[in-house]
Amino acid sequence: PEVPLSPREEEVVKLIAEAYTNAQIAEILHLSEKTVESHRANVLRKLGMRDRVQLVRYAIRRGLIEA
Repeated sequence: PEVPLSPREEEVVKLIAEAYTNAQIAEILHLSEKTVESHRANVLRKLGMRDRVQLVRYAIRRGLIEA
């Protein structure tokens, strides 16, 4: 089933998949690093995933980034 991510969560997933660190993502999106960590944790929970590697695979499958 389709899991709805917010536009901000999708942005965070895309940047994670592009190998940006939490600090870099925070700077790019004008957020605190803690907020980025919260978004990442929420996405992992929503998607039932454990780590960044699974998020990268998800981003590729969803077309958020190119492999």
